[in-house]
Amino acid sequence: MATILKSNQREFKEEPNKIDNFRLFSDVSIKKGVNSQNLIFDLRQLNPGQYNCPYHFHRCAEELFMIISGVATLRTPNGLEIVENGDLIFFETGETGAHQLYNHTEIPCVYLDIRTFAGFDVCEYPDSNKINIMLSTESNGIFDKNSQVNYFNGEDNVRDKWKQIESEFAEL
Repeated sequence: MATILKSNQREFKEEPNKIDNFRLFSDVSIKKGVNSQNLIFDLRQLNPGQYNCPYHFHRCAEELFMIISGVATLRTPNGLEIVENGDLIFFETGETGAHQLYNHTEIPCVYLDIRTFAGFDVCEYPDSNKINIMLSTESNGIFDKNSQVNYFNGEDNVRDKWKQIESEFAEL
């Protein structure tokens, strides 16, 4: 069944848990009546002087922006570029798809944000050296890459663990 999201029913609300410089608004009317399984999309309003999110890239998701109205500055690994009404911007997976928008103007910039989602994603933030593990469309854990550990970290006592398990099952 087709779901029509009427332009005269837009209701932009500030996304929760945002901080200064990252105050992004999303159209909450999109969430009403849309039951998308693998396609995530939001209509966003980026107000003057604001960034849409920290500079990041996705390991497992592609993303597409369409600027509906207004103008913004796009940051990518290639530098800064002005994007405006009607522009489509595609971000591939991996470091080359890193991106961030900044509204350098005095009027809001409205854009459609479309991304793939296959049940999980890993987002990396080069400026702050973080990794975001996403097992749903929401963040599930953000980690500092400096706390990275070896694959076998904490596995030194595997024999002791097995002995404990064997003794527990022997009691049954």
